[in-house]
Amino acid sequence: MSNTGSLRRTERAPLSAAFTREGVATAIAALLFTVILVSFRPFQPAGAALTGEGGDIVNQLGFSSLGAISIFSLMAFADPRVVRSLLNPSWMLMLGCFMLSVIMATDPSSAMRAASFTLIGILTMATILVLPRDGEAFSKVIIFTAIVVMGLSYLGLIAFPHEAMHTADSQEPEHAGLWRGVFTHKNIAGPIMACFSFAGLYLYRRGQRWWGAIIFCAAMIFMLHTGSKTTAGLVPFSILIVVLPSLIGMRLGTPILFAAAIIATAVGTLGIVFLAPVKHLAAIYLPDLTYTGRTTLWEFAGDMLAKKPWTGYGYESFWGTPLLLNQDQPFDRPWDIRTIVHGHDGYLDIAVLMGIPALCVAVYTFLIAPLRDYMRIPLRKENIYLGDFFMMVVLFAALNAFLESFFFHRGDPVWLFFVLGVLGLRQVSLRPIAVRRPS
Repeated sequence: MSNTGSLRRTERAPLSAAFTREGVATAIAALLFTVILVSFRPFQPAGAALTGEGGDIVNQLGFSSLGAISIFSLMAFADPRVVRSLLNPSWMLMLGCFMLSVIMATDPSSAMRAASFTLIGILTMATILVLPRDGEAFSKVIIFTAIVVMGLSYLGLIAFPHEAMHTADSQEPEHAGLWRGVFTHKNIAGPIMACFSFAGLYLYRRGQRWWGAIIFCAAMIFMLHTGSKTTAGLVPFSILIVVLPSLIGMRLGTPILFAAAIIATAVGTLGIVFLAPVKHLAAIYLPDLTYTGRTTLWEFAGDMLAKKPWTGYGYESFWGTPLLLNQDQPFDRPWDIRTIVHGHDGYLDIAVLMGIPALCVAVYTFLIAPLRDYMRIPLRKENIYLGDFFMMVVLFAALNAFLESFFFHRGDPVWLFFVLGVLGLRQVSLRPIAVRRPS
């Protein structure tokens, strides 16, 4: 949100108001948000390779256009002070680690092509945040994006059922009948619908009750049909941790519960592989706990990380590469690591690709800094409601990242929503969100 203070409404017809400077900025933000979530190849279960030999021309042109529009919009419509506030030291250091991993990649030119999509995605989400001038404008962005994304996803179930749902003849027949909408997989559709449910709650709390209720219910229904039990459990948990302390006047409780949830989840997932006491207890009391074979991947990734702990293997230079394709596959290993595209743990993947120092930077940038920003949010309704929305997104995605990997993953919608949440918390902590006075 690019301005502060109270804004005075002028008497304009709705159509003419849409072509004001503020109206155009809001429309651009809504368009950018919608396009980057829907992607340039919706309803394609296999997805389109963003990189590779020759690349994908549709994605190349599409993301290049998003980047150009974002840069133009920041220069033409955004408050320069707000834009400069996005350049905080922790993000600059994190992006520095990211670019170093690109340089360290086995194929730097291919890694750079992939990294360019990631950088454009971050730039686009930053633009979406700073273009709307107030809470009302940002709400319009959310409503438009949610209607289009969910509308297309529901429409796809009728018009393109084989593309909008997992089928028995796909690579994962066990997911047959589960919904994925415009997205490539149910594990993307579920978290995105979870984030839209948080958006619906935000709209409801700030007074847009019909839109909030409709978006919340539609998102929850779709999310439940993706079959993701983890997502279904994390949504009410995230809402409870963020909203309840705020309602009872104990906002400090949210960061405390956030930190406790992250630590407990880390111990309960990676801990049973890398912490000897936890591993021993898990072997005694939960011998079958493998998170659908993920512990095997984590053990292998940990062994490989021990060989390159400081720099990692480089961006796009580990999973799915010849390094692993040439590995021997033991007959008793639950998953074939030669065909896995990521480690199913975002934090471990950062360490494997960028090194342990980069993981430490990521923990601060993605987890600690958002908690600090949350506690600095001005005690105004617009800031509190919007800050709670961003915190729910960050908490949900941060917990989900212990079982899925999406950090720095090009145009992954879950990663993009997470970036929106982290950058959004910083923005709402720096200045009061503008409020429109009724005429």
